[in-house]
Amino acid sequence: MSFCCGASMLGTKGTLKHYRTQVHNVPLLFCPVCHRVEVHYKVENEYEVLAEYAHSDGLSEIDFQDFSMENEDEIFGNCVNREDEDPLDIVQNQIDLSLDLLSVAVQLNDTEWEAELKRRLAVMSRRRMKLLQKHS
Repeated sequence: MSFCCGASMLGTKGTLKHYRTQVHNVPLLFCPVCHRVEVHYKVENEYEVLAEYAHSDGLSEIDFQDFSMENEDEIFGNCVNREDEDPLDIVQNQIDLSLDLLSVAVQLNDTEWEAELKRRLAVMSRRRMKLLQKHS
Protein backbone atom coordinates (compact mmCIF):
# COMPACT_ATOMS: atom_id res chain seq x y z
CA MET A 1 0.00 0.00 0.00
CA SER A 2 1.37 3.41 -0.94
CA PHE A 3 0.64 6.57 0.99
CA CYS A 4 0.86 10.22 0.09
CA CYS A 5 0.14 13.14 2.41
CA GLY A 6 -1.94 11.09 4.80
CA ALA A 7 -4.07 9.26 2.26
CA SER A 8 -3.62 5.88 0.67
CA MET A 9 -3.05 6.14 -3.04
CA LEU A 10 -5.55 4.71 -5.52
CA GLY A 11 -4.60 2.16 -8.15
CA THR A 12 -5.50 3.17 -11.69
CA LYS A 13 -4.28 3.11 -15.28
CA GLY A 14 -3.49 6.15 -17.33
CA THR A 15 -1.42 7.77 -20.03
CA LEU A 16 1.97 9.32 -19.37
CA LYS A 17 4.03 11.40 -21.72
CA HIS A 18 7.72 10.53 -22.03
CA TYR A 19 9.25 13.32 -24.10
CA ARG A 20 7.13 13.12 -27.29
CA THR A 21 5.85 9.58 -26.72
CA GLN A 22 2.51 8.88 -25.03
CA VAL A 23 2.48 5.61 -23.11
CA HIS A 24 -1.10 4.39 -22.58
CA ASN A 25 -2.48 2.02 -19.92
CA VAL A 26 0.38 2.52 -17.48
CA PRO A 27 -0.42 1.22 -13.95
CA LEU A 28 -0.38 4.28 -11.72
CA LEU A 29 -0.83 5.31 -8.12
CA PHE A 30 -2.96 8.44 -7.62
CA CYS A 31 -3.33 10.51 -4.46
CA PRO A 32 -6.96 11.62 -4.02
CA VAL A 33 -5.90 14.53 -1.80
CA CYS A 34 -3.05 16.29 -3.61
CA HIS A 35 -3.55 14.55 -7.01
CA ARG A 36 0.05 13.34 -7.19
CA VAL A 37 0.55 10.60 -9.79
CA GLU A 38 3.37 8.10 -9.95
CA VAL A 39 4.09 4.93 -11.89
CA HIS A 40 3.22 1.88 -9.79
CA TYR A 41 6.43 0.65 -8.20
CA LYS A 42 5.87 -2.93 -9.45
CA VAL A 43 6.20 -1.81 -13.08
CA GLU A 44 8.39 1.28 -12.72
CA ASN A 45 11.52 -0.26 -14.27
CA GLU A 46 9.50 -1.90 -17.04
CA TYR A 47 7.84 1.45 -17.83
CA GLU A 48 11.15 3.33 -17.96
CA VAL A 49 12.71 0.82 -20.35
CA LEU A 50 9.65 0.69 -22.62
CA ALA A 51 9.20 4.47 -22.67
CA GLU A 52 12.88 5.04 -23.47
CA TYR A 53 12.89 2.49 -26.31
CA ALA A 54 9.64 3.88 -27.74
CA HIS A 55 11.04 7.40 -27.62
CA SER A 56 14.34 6.39 -29.25
CA ASP A 57 12.37 4.57 -32.00
CA GLY A 58 10.45 7.80 -32.67
CA LEU A 59 7.03 6.39 -31.72
CA SER A 60 4.39 8.95 -30.81
CA GLU A 61 2.21 6.42 -28.96
CA ILE A 62 2.57 2.99 -27.39
CA ASP A 63 0.34 0.78 -25.23
CA PHE A 64 2.02 -0.47 -22.06
CA GLN A 65 -0.36 -3.47 -21.88
CA ASP A 66 1.00 -4.83 -25.16
CA PHE A 67 4.45 -5.26 -23.59
CA SER A 68 3.78 -5.93 -19.91
CA MET A 69 3.63 -9.43 -18.47
CA GLU A 70 2.20 -8.25 -15.13
CA ASN A 71 -1.29 -9.27 -14.06
CA GLU A 72 -3.47 -6.26 -13.21
CA ASP A 73 -4.89 -7.93 -10.08
CA GLU A 74 -1.37 -8.62 -8.81
CA ILE A 75 -0.24 -5.06 -9.53
CA PHE A 76 -3.15 -3.42 -7.72
CA GLY A 77 -3.60 -6.16 -5.11
CA ASN A 78 -2.01 -4.04 -2.39
CA CYS A 79 -4.05 -0.90 -3.14
CA VAL A 80 -6.77 -0.05 -0.65
CA ASN A 81 -8.95 1.32 -3.44
CA ARG A 82 -9.04 1.42 -7.22
CA GLU A 83 -10.30 4.27 -9.35
CA ASP A 84 -13.07 2.14 -10.87
CA GLU A 85 -14.81 1.85 -7.47
CA ASP A 86 -17.64 4.09 -6.29
CA PRO A 87 -16.14 7.54 -5.57
CA LEU A 88 -18.16 7.94 -2.38
CA ASP A 89 -16.84 4.60 -1.05
CA ILE A 90 -13.30 5.64 -1.91
CA VAL A 91 -13.60 8.97 -0.11
CA GLN A 92 -15.21 7.38 2.94
CA ASN A 93 -12.44 4.77 3.09
CA GLN A 94 -9.81 7.51 2.82
CA ILE A 95 -11.48 9.42 5.66
CA ASP A 96 -11.57 6.30 7.84
CA LEU A 97 -7.89 5.60 7.22
CA SER A 98 -6.93 9.20 7.92
CA LEU A 99 -8.90 9.14 11.17
CA ASP A 100 -7.01 6.01 12.21
CA LEU A 101 -3.72 7.74 11.45
CA LEU A 102 -4.88 10.84 13.30
CA SER A 103 -5.43 8.82 16.47
CA VAL A 104 -1.85 7.51 16.16
CA ALA A 105 -0.51 11.04 15.64
CA VAL A 106 -2.37 12.21 18.75
CA GLN A 107 -1.00 9.31 20.82
CA LEU A 108 2.52 10.13 19.64
CA ASN A 109 2.02 13.85 20.36
CA ASP A 110 3.15 14.58 16.80
CA THR A 111 1.43 17.93 16.34
CA GLU A 112 2.87 18.53 12.87
CA TRP A 113 1.55 15.20 11.56
CA GLU A 114 -1.75 15.80 13.36
CA ALA A 115 -2.18 19.19 11.67
CA GLU A 116 -1.33 17.70 8.27
CA LEU A 117 -3.87 14.90 8.73
CA LYS A 118 -6.53 17.42 9.79
CA ARG A 119 -5.91 19.39 6.58
CA ARG A 120 -6.26 16.16 4.55
CA LEU A 121 -9.44 15.27 6.40
CA ALA A 122 -10.86 18.70 5.59
CA VAL A 123 -10.14 18.16 1.89
CA MET A 124 -11.67 14.68 1.93
CA SER A 125 -14.72 15.88 3.91
CA ARG A 126 -15.39 18.62 1.34
CA ARG A 127 -15.08 16.07 -1.44
CA ARG A 128 -17.47 13.74 0.42
CA MET A 129 -20.04 16.55 0.78
CA LYS A 130 -19.87 17.30 -2.96
CA LEU A 131 -20.37 13.62 -3.80
CA LEU A 132 -23.32 13.37 -1.40
CA GLN A 133 -24.90 16.42 -3.03
CA LYS A 134 -24.52 14.81 -6.46
CA HIS A 135 -26.16 11.59 -5.23
CA SER A 136 -29.21 13.40 -3.86
